[in-house]
Amino acid sequence: MAKASAATRRRATTELGLLVIALLAVLVAAALVELSQAPEIPEAVLTYGAAFLVTALVAHIGLRRLAPGADPLLLPVAVLLTGLGLIMVRRIDFAGGEQANFAANQVTWAAAAVLAFLLTLYFLRDHASLDSYRYLIGLGSLLLLLTPLLPVIGREVNGARIWLSIGGLSFQPVEAAKLGFVIFFASYLSEKRDLLSVATTRLGPLMLPPLRAFGPLLGIWVVGLAVLGLQNDLGPTLLLFGVFIVMLYIATGRLAYPVIGVLLAGAGAVFAYQSFGHVQDRVAIWLDVWSRYDSDGFQLAQSLFAIGTGGITGVGLGQGQPDFVPFVRTDFIFSAFAEETGLLGTTAILLCFVVLIGRGFRIALQARDDFGALLAAGLTSILALQVFVIVGGVTRLIPLTGITLPFVSYGGSSLLANFVLVALLARISAPGRPRRRRRRAAAEDEPAAAETGEQAGAGPASGDPSAAAPPRAGEA
Repeated sequence: MAKASAATRRRATTELGLLVIALLAVLVAAALVELSQAPEIPEAVLTYGAAFLVTALVAHIGLRRLAPGADPLLLPVAVLLTGLGLIMVRRIDFAGGEQANFAANQVTWAAAAVLAFLLTLYFLRDHASLDSYRYLIGLGSLLLLLTPLLPVIGREVNGARIWLSIGGLSFQPVEAAKLGFVIFFASYLSEKRDLLSVATTRLGPLMLPPLRAFGPLLGIWVVGLAVLGLQNDLGPTLLLFGVFIVMLYIATGRLAYPVIGVLLAGAGAVFAYQSFGHVQDRVAIWLDVWSRYDSDGFQLAQSLFAIGTGGITGVGLGQGQPDFVPFVRTDFIFSAFAEETGLLGTTAILLCFVVLIGRGFRIALQARDDFGALLAAGLTSILALQVFVIVGGVTRLIPLTGITLPFVSYGGSSLLANFVLVALLARISAPGRPRRRRRRAAAEDEPAAAETGEQAGAGPASGDPSAAAPPRAGEA
């Protein structure tokens, strides 16, 4: 106990030290932005800075009380990215004029996100409890995807019907739905991974797992993709497809699944290209943005100009022209950072994501049960895919999709979902009582175990009931 207590205190001290460094970096960046516009820092900004500081410290204290021993890097990196995003939103407000006040809204959303972070840790004392609500969570996620199609509260923005508007408050339910799908996939795969690892059904030249094991999982995935297709928003569709394939490969170790996934992705891309006009436009812009500079390619062209203007070191915080890029607060906030902080600044931001993703996979490797390992890997994968998709689109590496940069872009629903994601990873990483791993394919294992016991002369007739079964994980 003394050793565990010392390790817990050491992690708490490490997290607090890193959190102080992150807050100092945010405060220095905020001061630079404010001083670029006026000789003195306004009192209102000091108030917002103090509120952000208090919010971060409350998150730290709550995490150490509710999940002692949790990974010490998750919260500081999330706070640093969120703070830098707030600073850039404030900078863009200056460029937009006095009527723009998005930074105040983002501070409110940041406080709400920290509250959601703490509530997740408070009510979810053991991540394994999610395993018992597999189908309820999967069905709830599917219903969340359907809600924007409702006639009164559903809203269509920029050709995509993915918004809900209730009482003047707008949010994207897909942000919460993607977490629910990851939980469902992790729960189902942790139980059926043995069946999914063995091919017993032939379909032409392919050998597939039993349909009774693969059918329900594939069914809810196909329905989810169909709903997203009806909403004309293919960005989340790409995320769900990618995390589905990644988790399936992690669970089974069969290389056939990613190969088949690439083939299905190609077929789906061809279908989307032929079925949706906005997909054709985005592919055409990606192939030749300059021929469409005066029309629908203007946004991406301005993004490339901003990245090129920033160069290696950037023009300086507050010295750029981020308002030249449409939707710069959401989809193209990475371009604003590239212009004002240059290659060095954007590399630092990407390295923060690398640290967060690396810690997530480390948590998956050290998880005490199969469900926790797959859940951590799925949550980390969806974060990594989201960063790749948005940064790749902004830099013209891949066609652009309407996805926000986690923690950094303006938007409340995305910030809430990402802090819940960090809370889930923190809960999985927190040490606890060793749990038994779920026995998979028990009906197939029992005859083999009985036969082995008879041959070794250590069956139940030996008089020692404990000798009839080997110790499970966590009991050795």
